[in-house]
Amino acid sequence: MTSRPTTSLLTAFLALLLLAPSLNAQFWKRKKQQSPAISPATASQLVEAMMVDMAPAPEYPEITVAALPAKPPVLFTPRNPATPPVSQAQRAVREADRHFQYGKFFIQEGKPEQARQEFDLAMESLMDLPADLPDRALIDRKSEELIRNIHRYDLESLGAGIAPGEAVYTQSPLEEILDLTFPVDPRLKGRTQAQVQAAQSQLPLVVNDAVLSYINYFTSTRGQRTLLNGIKRAGRYREMISRIFAEEGVPQELIFLAQAESGFMPRAVSRKAATGMWQFVRRTGQDYGLNQSTLHDDRLDPEKATRAAARHLSDLYKLSGDWYLAMAAYNCGPYCVERAVQRTGYADFWELHRRNAIPRETRNYVPAILAMVIVSRNLEAYGLQSLPPEAPLDYDTIHVAADTNLGLIADAADVPLADIRELNPALIRTVAPAGFDVRVPARQAREVLAAIEAVPEDKRAAWRLHRISSSDTLASIARQYSTAANSILAANQLDSSFFEAPEDGEVLLIPASAPKAAPAKRKAPVRRTTARRTASKSAKPAPRKVAARK
Repeated sequence: MTSRPTTSLLTAFLALLLLAPSLNAQFWKRKKQQSPAISPATASQLVEAMMVDMAPAPEYPEITVAALPAKPPVLFTPRNPATPPVSQAQRAVREADRHFQYGKFFIQEGKPEQARQEFDLAMESLMDLPADLPDRALIDRKSEELIRNIHRYDLESLGAGIAPGEAVYTQSPLEEILDLTFPVDPRLKGRTQAQVQAAQSQLPLVVNDAVLSYINYFTSTRGQRTLLNGIKRAGRYREMISRIFAEEGVPQELIFLAQAESGFMPRAVSRKAATGMWQFVRRTGQDYGLNQSTLHDDRLDPEKATRAAARHLSDLYKLSGDWYLAMAAYNCGPYCVERAVQRTGYADFWELHRRNAIPRETRNYVPAILAMVIVSRNLEAYGLQSLPPEAPLDYDTIHVAADTNLGLIADAADVPLADIRELNPALIRTVAPAGFDVRVPARQAREVLAAIEAVPEDKRAAWRLHRISSSDTLASIARQYSTAANSILAANQLDSSFFEAPEDGEVLLIPASAPKAAPAKRKAPVRRTTARRTASKSAKPAPRKVAARK
């Protein structure tokens, strides 16, 4: 009974296999009959669609995205959490750095004795170490670096760097000698005349006994010291003065008026209260745009004063038509020269000189300047050896929006306060007024301004910056600036854990007190003299007709 169903199933399966091809062909035949035929137009559209799909992708224009602006410098540098072990030499270097930073602070505070003590301690920290230390080279390098830096601060701030042969001017270097008479060396006349005739000059040069007497003086042992040191210091300002004189149409040789007036010292003050490199009295300075306040005096600014001097000389020349008379008027005042011309009828300096119609100091002023011009052109011919000129001042300028402590600016630039004051002699006190353009060391303007702007505007007249040494503590920094430790933490938004492992070079805001103004000194009485600038650089007179030369 079981074999019969099995046989039936096998027979059915074989029949299905034989009929499968025929059934498949019939299925596709019926499918083709049901599908509509594709027209030639439809086929063409299909081909075009395929070609579009195969076409390359269109090129889109590139879009340039501007770079994000650079972030301003931050005061704090990232710290490395891993602290390697510190060797004996490294500890000594950190201790030396700490004393050096203290010394810099005392210099900025005007305390040279304490500064010198700290500098000595800095060197002692390195000198007391054994000679066989494994990293002795680190000590030697640090010692050389400290010696250079301390020497620089010593020269500029502690007063120990004045060379024995260098003149130190507190007044005009010619104030004393202009009242004196010097002998004439007859051997100089022929040689000097030949040199003057062979040289080209914007200023007419004359060789006579008055000029020769000062040539004799400036080639003497005492006189050459005055001349050569002035030429040396002029290197700082020569390029600036030459540029301004060219712009104002003033002879280049008149740069020696600045040597006669001040020895190129921007802060020179005469006994007649004439001030600055070009020795302007207050009223004449104001006539030429040199403003003064309790915080600044433009007469002390070398560039502003040079511009004013060039314009003043140009105006004096327009009055007289003669550069010698303009020089004389610069010394004793335009009214003095004008009265002498009207009284004698001669508009010629040498005639006024011969007739003693002008003060003795003025009679010697012009010959002394001419002598300096002649000798400086050929020092070797007069047996003089020139000194290397000082490098021209190189600086950037920043604009302070609020009253700003010069100590803060010095901290930001990491230079002595004396450097900032030297670049800004027009600032009378240690605070630059709001709106003032302050000169800072070259290529540091951006960093200095960024550091200053980190201090609130209303605090910039007092607050300071402190670069941390690894041996600093919160208490030592607070003592150094006479401020509260909590105030330092609050100003920098820190807690005391920051000082558990301070890193060299990090900068802190220091909420210090405003510097106290020095007590005013009582002025000493001024002895009156009849020869010194009877009408010294007073206001410009209205142009008047001058008597013709005879």
